[in-house]
Amino acid sequence: MPIYRLLQNMPMGPEDIARLTTAYEHALRSIGIVDRGDPLAELLARKIIEVAQTGIKEPADISAQAIKEIGFAT
Repeated sequence: MPIYRLLQNMPMGPEDIARLTTAYEHALRSIGIVDRGDPLAELLARKIIEVAQTGIKEPADISAQAIKEIGFAT
């Protein structure tokens, strides 16, 4: 899964990792991506991390903002 690969080299605690993976899974379901090998899944993973670095804490909010920023309508 793209998000796990990206997170393994980042200095984050278990709570942060859980929050980001929850946001990622929510975003994938929201836009209907099933294939984790889809390039869009990696784009979404990167955007989830980027959005979380702005200080947003709630997984649902991170997910919604990431989807909005990559231009998907849900």
